[in-house]
Amino acid sequence: MISRILVTGGAGFLGSHLCERLVDQGHDVICLDNFFTSQKRNVSHLLDRPNFELIRHDITLPIFLEVDQIYNLACPAAPGHYQFNPIKTMKTSVMGIINMLGIAKRCGARLVQASTSEVYGDPDVHPQPESYRGNVNPIGPRACYDEGKRAAETLCMDYVRSNNVDVRVVRIFNTYGPRMHPYDGRVVSNFIRQALWNEPITIFGDGSQTRSFCYRDDLVEAIIRMMNAPPGFHGPVNIGNQSEFTIRELAELVLEQVGGESELIQKPLPKDDPTRRQPDISLAMKNLDWKPTTPLAEGLAKTIEWFRSIDLSDYKPPTPNYS
Repeated sequence: MISRILVTGGAGFLGSHLCERLVDQGHDVICLDNFFTSQKRNVSHLLDRPNFELIRHDITLPIFLEVDQIYNLACPAAPGHYQFNPIKTMKTSVMGIINMLGIAKRCGARLVQASTSEVYGDPDVHPQPESYRGNVNPIGPRACYDEGKRAAETLCMDYVRSNNVDVRVVRIFNTYGPRMHPYDGRVVSNFIRQALWNEPITIFGDGSQTRSFCYRDDLVEAIIRMMNAPPGFHGPVNIGNQSEFTIRELAELVLEQVGGESELIQKPLPKDDPTRRQPDISLAMKNLDWKPTTPLAEGLAKTIEWFRSIDLSDYKPPTPNYS
């Protein structure tokens, strides 16, 4: 069945791929973005498609649209960007989801909220199941994002209980792939950019902290499956790759694939930076029949190929805090 679908943050890294998938499936897709960290070039190839529409808008402000489904992906996701204007980050998470939930309630639309593994903070349970309530500093420099997403989850579940709105929550772990902004400040894009330019590769801390990296195609597939899951499953559900790597292992793998002569240098670990991060995806496997299929080496090769194909001068850091 063809649906009218709104994707907020639709010109971003993940949002643009989601829009592409939905347009190719024949849905009428509205991409809404304020272009803070996203790029119009990410969706420029869709502009002439009759079932695609692009709107420049900030979701902290009300908007009235008639849709059947909403994917709420709008929010800066890299620490340097969400800490650049922490109050606006909190507003985007809280006021943004209030506005989107209002549309969902009025239209009877189904909504998928893109939450984050950051709701677990610096976890003392490993790997992290959805039942774990987290270890978050509510007044630290990362709290604008961590607590903003936690508050958004609260609002989602209150709309389920109080207004019977069909909301589904996905907790996204580290994701990478083509169309990452070269200056988004995330570890994969940082390492690839630095290696391609033969710059020193910056490791924060001693590099022993771990992350689990999910390729973008696997992630988008899971989000779509969550939207189309049978009624009654609201989540939250972890979406990520269970393979765990240290940051130093990631840097060495990028260097191996890129080549070059970059050296590894260490800088102090940022405050409240999680030391371990790995999803328990049992719930996604059971309820969505989903698990990631792209190994890190394969996904990195595709991402590096894309980085080689672009002109970095076409991209500017959204904020000064990109590395």
